Order: sequence, then structure tokens, then C-alpha cells
Amino acid sequence: MNPVLLIPRQYGIFLKKIEMIKKIVLASIASALIFQSNAQNSLLIPDTLSGTSFDLTMHQDSVQFLPGTITQTFAFNQNKYLGPTLIMNKGDNVNISVTNNLGDTSTLHWHGFHVPPSMDGGPHTMIMDGDTWHPHFTVMNNAATYWYHPHFHGKTALQVMKGAAGLIIIRDPLEAALDLPRKYGVDDFPVIVQSQQLDTDNQFDSRGMEDSILLVNGTIDPFVEMPAQVVRMRILNGAGERTFNFGFTNNKQFYVIGTDGGLLSAPVQTTRIRLSPGERAEILVDLSGMETQTLHLMSYASEIPMGVQGGPTMPMPPGSPPMNSPLNGIDFDILQINVIASTANPVTTIPTALIPVVPIPESTADISRQINFTADSAMVMDGPFYFNDSTFDMMRIDYNIPLNNTEIWSLTNQTMVAHPFHIHDVQFQILDRDGNPPPPVERGWKDLVLVSPNETVRFIAKFEDFTSDSIPYMYHCHILMHEDDGMMGQFLVTDPTSIESLNNKEFGLTIFPNPARGNIQLKYTNLNIQNIQLINLAGKVIRTFPSESKTLDVSSVMAGIYFLNIKAKEGKIVEKVVVK
Repeated sequence: MNPVLLIPRQYGIFLKKIEMIKKIVLASIASALIFQSNAQNSLLIPDTLSGTSFDLTMHQDSVQFLPGTITQTFAFNQNKYLGPTLIMNKGDNVNISVTNNLGDTSTLHWHGFHVPPSMDGGPHTMIMDGDTWHPHFTVMNNAATYWYHPHFHGKTALQVMKGAAGLIIIRDPLEAALDLPRKYGVDDFPVIVQSQQLDTDNQFDSRGMEDSILLVNGTIDPFVEMPAQVVRMRILNGAGERTFNFGFTNNKQFYVIGTDGGLLSAPVQTTRIRLSPGERAEILVDLSGMETQTLHLMSYASEIPMGVQGGPTMPMPPGSPPMNSPLNGIDFDILQINVIASTANPVTTIPTALIPVVPIPESTADISRQINFTADSAMVMDGPFYFNDSTFDMMRIDYNIPLNNTEIWSLTNQTMVAHPFHIHDVQFQILDRDGNPPPPVERGWKDLVLVSPNETVRFIAKFEDFTSDSIPYMYHCHILMHEDDGMMGQFLVTDPTSIESLNNKEFGLTIFPNPARGNIQLKYTNLNIQNIQLINLAGKVIRTFPSESKTLDVSSVMAGIYFLNIKAKEGKIVEKVVVK
């Protein structure tokens, strides 16, 4: 069905009025389109941790961002805001200790990583305050820029915006063989860009709809010195909802060499790259011959279309929260770059080829899935938003995906605002936008794609290596407020050849009551049970019951969601249960 038919006629009329307002507003502020900072502070370059063992401690801290009351923040290790950059090598077996001292429950997600679901750090893998989580996995991703951040449902926005996030750089032999800048903080720069909303007491407001405070690596009004040679910038849009349209003053050209999940086949020469929340890009900028000169990394938001958050402000229906950030729809400065003398043995050329990106043939797809972005009405601009009219439910599995399936997911946005769609577990390739091939900068590996209003985007991915009968992967909008409000779903990857997973209906198994308080009752026939375990969302066995048990005492178990793992001679059954 044509998605245009799904939008009421009034929506089209409304958009025409909006375009008229946009032209009037832009004309009235034409003389103030450059929103530049004073560039008073040297850009903080996050410290690094490398190797195969990593210790991360999430903690509370504070930073004097603005005059007046100090701002309460979250951070990792010795930092006051954000965390260290983790440097890993493809193929390494890594062990990580994550200690939560935030004063609240949290999780830690390795955004973009292909890891087992129990190690993914989604909302099911909670880390209670004061506890330590010990994920371990083999690094399987290509060389690229990834990041880590909390994923605790309902509080992701607050915890991320307060500073609990950091970059991850993966290296591999193919990338190492290329003549690219890779001296961290010298010719290879991390650039984490965030827009923040602070209240009148200088504290974070995670709604962010009036965000006007720009931070780069946690630095307000930043400048950085870069050498007069080819430099690499690893840009992360770490904002809660704002899309940035990155470019340089005087439309200086640069080269996009990598996206979310790896390097492109060849550099793409351009003057702009648009990144929505959660997206990353690696770019090369040739500063040769520019010693003593200054340029600015900008967001050319006047070129962002209405409907994409960061573009011109849309008039809100009565009763809606304001969305009138002064950054909306104008061009503004993000980072001042002061060019200094070149380093010893500088990189001075742009490579002509990078790492071949081999397309996944559409003909190999086992199934196509349709996901519609919906809202309560076509006029909703501040949510809640849904996938296929359903809000997130921790107890519901939206898709069961057979191991080694190659799938096409078709995303159709039936709402008034653009949504950055992120999927865990896999890197995908974009097939088309409204039937048209993606632009060159989107022809690499991705884990996140921005879908504009009334647009359909299709991608293809293969679900391989990891399975679980109980712990799902997530997919969600990466506007963190939309995610927290329920624009999220989950899927299991299961092995159809395994005889362990049983259909409990075959054995007349019923588990009641569910939710339960005190006792859980089991009823079954033709099932030879060997072991019964109650497992928490972190995968830890907290109770083991005798095989003959039909009454399970959970009176001393903390309220929450658990998995009942029943092992029998016939196989295994896993069911979610809620303890009240």
C-alpha cells in the first residue's frame, strides 16, 4: 500500500502551511544564520583503555558547564562526564567489568556490536546499583567507530544525556594496511557531539526539545588544534534527538571513509553528511597548506527539511511541550579548528580505495518483514510513537528469527517526524529509499538509518552466530525519548535445528499464576523433568528446584521479570514469569 494514502488530507494541507511559515521564519533570521560560539575551551580528548581486559565504573559527578549552579553528571572511571575511549582488536576475546555506582539501576550496551544477546547490554540485562556485570565476548566487528551507553528502559535518555557514554574504536588488519591517520588525539580525533537542554537550575532535562547547549566530548565552546595534513575525525551524534548536518566553513570538501559498521569501498567526496542520533561517520579532512588558518565544523541545519528534528521548528498543537530551540533550522558552529604545523611522517594523501563492501544479494532473503512507524494520530509530533501500533512490552517477543536467516526489513514512517531506526545484533545494508538506491555515503555497513516522514527504507541483514531461547535483542527509535516512551521492539534468534526448544503445549504445561506472588504452580503431562531453574534478566541462576516440584516457592525472590528454565529428557522449555 502506498504510505501516502495512510496520511489524512489535512496532513498535506498542514505541511503546505508549515512550508510557508518556514520561508517567512528563515527570511527573517537570514542575517543570523551563523550561530557561532566563542571557542573558549580546549577540546577534551577522552583518555583510552586498550587490551583485552576493561574495567568501567559508572558513577555520579558534576561539571561547571554554565555560571551558577553546578550541573550533576554521570561518568566513567576518573572522568567527570562521559567515559574513556575503548580500543579493541577484531578477533580478541575481551573481558569487561562494569560496576554501577549511579545510585539507580542501569545497563551498558555495546552499540553496533555483534555479540551474544546475554552480553549485548539491553534492557533485560540490568545492573543493580552497587553491582558489577562481567560481560565477555569475541570482538567480531569490522574496524570502525562504535559506542557504549546505558539501555535501561524508561531511563535511557536521562542516563545517556547526563554523560554515561563513550566511544569504542575497533581495529583490524585490513584497516591497518591502509595509509590512514590513526594516532589518537594527534591526527585521529574523537568528536562526540551532543545538544543538551538544561533547566533554570543548570540540571539536565532529558526531554531535550529546547536543547541549545552544545557539547563536544563534554566541552562547551570548544576549539582544537589539528595539524596541516590529512586528519581523521570520528564523529558520533550523541544527542538525544537532534540531527546534525555536518560540514565545514566555506563549504570545504572532505571525504567520508566509514559509517556505523566499517569502512566504505572508497572515499566519498562531499561537503555535507547528515547524522541522526546514534549514527557515526569517519571522515578525512585535508588541512595541508592551511597552517595558522582557522575553520569551523558546522551544522548546516537550515538545509535540514522540516519533520527532521534539528530542522525548522514545527508549530506544535495546543498542549504540546515547546520545541523552539534557537538551534532549529539555522547554521551554527560546533567546533573551531586551529591548524598548526604538521607532524612528523604525516599522511598527506586521500586513498582511492578502502575495504570492499560486498552486497548481500536481495535474492538470498528468506523473508521480508514490514514495520510501520505509527502514532495515535497523523498530527502527533511529540509522541508517543509505536512500531506497528504496539508499544514496547518486556514480556512480548515481536519476532522469532531462525538462525542464519537473511532478512529484508521494510520501514515505513507514517508519522510527522523522522525516526532513526537502530537494530541490535546485526550490521545491515540499505537496499533503497522509496525505491531509489541509497546515496554513496549509505552504501556501507549500518546499524542505524534515519527514516523521514512518509518515507519507506528497506535494508537487508543476516542473523548469524548467536541464539537464545530467552534473552532478546532490541530494535528501536534512537531518539532516546521515543525509545523510553515505548518505540521499541524485541526479537529472538533461535536455532530451528536444535531439539532443545520445546513447545510447551505438546506436554500440557501450564505455569500459573503469572504474575505470581508467593508460589508458582506447574501443571504438565508426558514431561520427564530433570531440573527447574529460576534465572534473572542478567542470566544468573537464583533458584534451583527439585525435578519433582510442582509448587515453586518464590516468596523471597525480589519482584521483577525472570525466566523459568525447565530441563527435561525431551528437551528444554523457557518461559518468562513475573514475580510481584
